[in-house]
Amino acid sequence: MNLRRITCERARNLSIVKTLARFGHFPNRTTEKEAWFLSPLRSETQASFKVSLILNKWYDHGIGKGGNGLDLIVAMRKCSVKQALELLSNEKNLFSFQQQILKKENSPKIEVFEIKKIQHQALIQYLGTREIRLAIAQFYCNEIEYSFKGRNYFALGLKNHLNGWELRNKYFKSSSSPKAYSFLKNVSDHLILLEGMFDLLSLAELFPEELINSDVIVLNSLSFLKPVSYLFENYKEVDLYLDNDSAGMKYSKDLISHYANVKDKSKLFKGYKDLNEKLISVKSEKKV
Repeated sequence: MNLRRITCERARNLSIVKTLARFGHFPNRTTEKEAWFLSPLRSETQASFKVSLILNKWYDHGIGKGGNGLDLIVAMRKCSVKQALELLSNEKNLFSFQQQILKKENSPKIEVFEIKKIQHQALIQYLGTREIRLAIAQFYCNEIEYSFKGRNYFALGLKNHLNGWELRNKYFKSSSSPKAYSFLKNVSDHLILLEGMFDLLSLAELFPEELINSDVIVLNSLSFLKPVSYLFENYKEVDLYLDNDSAGMKYSKDLISHYANVKDKSKLFKGYKDLNEKLISVKSEKKV
């Protein structure tokens, strides 16, 4: 009985920002005292879900409801307190307090200050080394200019569904806040699931017909696979193009065993780690 009381105490003090991130939700804007999210409890286009970084409390202005970390899990998963505690027993990394949140918010951040059509010669050359045509890259990506620790940089950028950016150049791989998956919607009953930016661009080069009339999710991190999987029930078919490595193969196997509509498409690049590795090999053979 005492163990249950302690568990409830710890659950109530869960870092709300970290809990939301664990389920794929990131702030639209942040100040020193609060963070604003699109509500994880309902559909909306303007962020009205507030988290106090000082009190570590949340409040959804759209439904007039708020609370602590445990309340949030119960509301998000639509479960009982007991079920929420069972869920959290396997999520020990969620246990952190508001002081750590404030410290994290003060860390250096990437600041995007210009978004434009890809034109920098260094980025065009980088695309060439990955065997991606400029027209393909310009269709899906932008050239992003950003600052970090007082210095300015440029990179290829793929926008995510929370308006953050995945950033890539020859020397740098990162993302601007908020970190999230990218969702390209075509109002389709067919979904394609990819790991990263260059998987998307390589698929467009190798198998462009696969992208016609399909919705596409680029995970940008395998950590988003769990929250994204809740969308699978909305589709007749979900095609996985996860990497041919231990993590990708494990996740593909797990998803196929749980969802009847999921198919593993990694056979299309069998013998290669990912789609881009196959693309580079195919283009090299044609040049010989």
